[in-house]
Amino acid sequence: MKTFNIRAVETRDRSRLEEIVKASVNFNQEEVKTALELVGEALENGEESGYIIKIIESTGSSLSIAGYACYGPTPLTQGVYDLYWIVIDPTAQGKGFGRTLIADVEQDVLRRGGRMLLIETSSQDSYDGTIRFYEKSGYREVARVRDFYRIGDDKLIFSKNLVKTP
Repeated sequence: MKTFNIRAVETRDRSRLEEIVKASVNFNQEEVKTALELVGEALENGEESGYIIKIIESTGSSLSIAGYACYGPTPLTQGVYDLYWIVIDPTAQGKGFGRTLIADVEQDVLRRGGRMLLIETSSQDSYDGTIRFYEKSGYREVARVRDFYRIGDDKLIFSKNLVKTP
């Protein structure tokens, strides 16, 4: 039986997170650099950086980092959070790590008084699996900015209300 451990990021995790981000086929060099800068800011300044990073590990015969999520409160809002990155090692995808991690992020956002989680992603075909993952996790596309990243690459914004409203 597979069990998961979710914890805060630690300095010793940096090189493994770099491996995971680089292994993802969706991220170019600039995106990898940005993801790692956010990890660095979170490690250096903690939550004062505006970024919360959670690691998901598989427990069992060996403890191994399978992925991570980076999220934080959206400035100038009341109870809205952004999910900046959720990355699962390609060799660990489809095994429940992503579902477990995003559910933990949602519960943490609720514990912090959050009410909504937003996710931005690309419309490129290589993101089809990512988009399906968000939709299966209860997120809905609420906006599309045409040609945002480059011509033919729209920005998609997904949202999930974590608190039921009347």
